[in-house]
Amino acid sequence: MSETKDITKEYSNGEVTIVWKPSLCMHSALCTTGLPEVFDPKAQPWINAGGADTERIIEQVKKCPSGALSYYYNGTSASRETEQADKEERLVEAVPNGPLMIHGRLSIKKPDGSILQKDTKTAFCRCGASGNKPFCDGSHRKVGFEG
Repeated sequence: MSETKDITKEYSNGEVTIVWKPSLCMHSALCTTGLPEVFDPKAQPWINAGGADTERIIEQVKKCPSGALSYYYNGTSASRETEQADKEERLVEAVPNGPLMIHGRLSIKKPDGSILQKDTKTAFCRCGASGNKPFCDGSHRKVGFEG
């Protein structure tokens, strides 16, 4: 299994903080096409939290299919949000010709026995071609996966 360094980056506009976990990204490009004034892969840094108002940012982040993008309001308790996620039902969705999506908080046990926590949604590879197994990296499009 390919191990990807678990990096988390945060970008704030003062009211909300966008959290980006690149190891989860499946490169759907929904963020860059939906809100290019905030998400621009050609810019450094590629996320400009001041590029749109908070509501538009949150709307776009919620559309991230892999959960690589998330957010929190500045000054709120992350533990309160985590407690709420623990109470939510998990939904498993097989995306046509794409990943297996798990919606909800998960604990994933890695081969070394360590536990990885994932929030909101996680995309698992179904095609076998991902370079970031067990997570989807968008390789299903390159290999023509159908299922």
